[in-house]
Amino acid sequence: MEQSVAALSALVGKGGVLVLSGAGLSTESGIPDYRGPSGARRNAQPMTYQTFTRDPIARRRYWARSHLGWRTIARAAPNAGHHAVGRLQGLGLLTGVITQNVDGLHQAGGADGVVELHGALDRVVCLGCGELSARAELDARLGAANAGYAAVAGGVNPDGDVDLTDEQAAGFVVVDCTGCGGMLKPDVVFFGESVPAPRVQACFELVERSAALVVLGSSLTVMSGRRFVVRAAKLGLPVAIVNQGPTRGDTLAGLLLDAPLGAVLSRVAWDLRN
Repeated sequence: MEQSVAALSALVGKGGVLVLSGAGLSTESGIPDYRGPSGARRNAQPMTYQTFTRDPIARRRYWARSHLGWRTIARAAPNAGHHAVGRLQGLGLLTGVITQNVDGLHQAGGADGVVELHGALDRVVCLGCGELSARAELDARLGAANAGYAAVAGGVNPDGDVDLTDEQAAGFVVVDCTGCGGMLKPDVVFFGESVPAPRVQACFELVERSAALVVLGSSLTVMSGRRFVVRAAKLGLPVAIVNQGPTRGDTLAGLLLDAPLGAVLSRVAWDLRN
């Protein structure tokens, strides 16, 4: 373990490092990931874009669950891992940060210019007119429209919603865009929805400008993030993965650390503080 951390510090200390982070980086902030340390998928079933846009009942259920779960996301604070990434960026060692997370905790931890591959839960987009608005504004509108709503949330899920029965969600009132009356959606990439091509291209360009890639807390199960590891490996860049549990990129990495991210990244940031 000590040798692996020292090797990671040596790699990052050379500079030119691109960080790719996933849900495992935010678990220490109280936000679960889709897969536990064993790599087995948790029971949470993510909403798909097709279901959200085509099924009014499913959309109402989503907003009922998300309205309650948003409170957990909004209260979450960056953990030691987020702060360490921010410090490493401040030392000029990173070319950029790409995150698969939608919680905004990298920015709260001090990182700048973060590429939010899958969007962010603190924004809402109208699928009719395209207007972006703050999630806090929608939260207030949903609260007013559901003043008597008394459902109790279960455990929060990785994408910020909670467990509710169909009966609990049935009485929830959904609100629409104040400008055009269109359908509102969190400004995140749902399953079945494509990441915008310009965003993907910007990430590939970051890979090509970097000297190494460090993956933090991602199982790399979906191609959305794994493609950047594949590109880095094809370019001959050193790849390091810090994650609790196996990943689909392990065979492409020259350095693997199966350990808590907060402790590892804090140690690296401490080693490189000067």
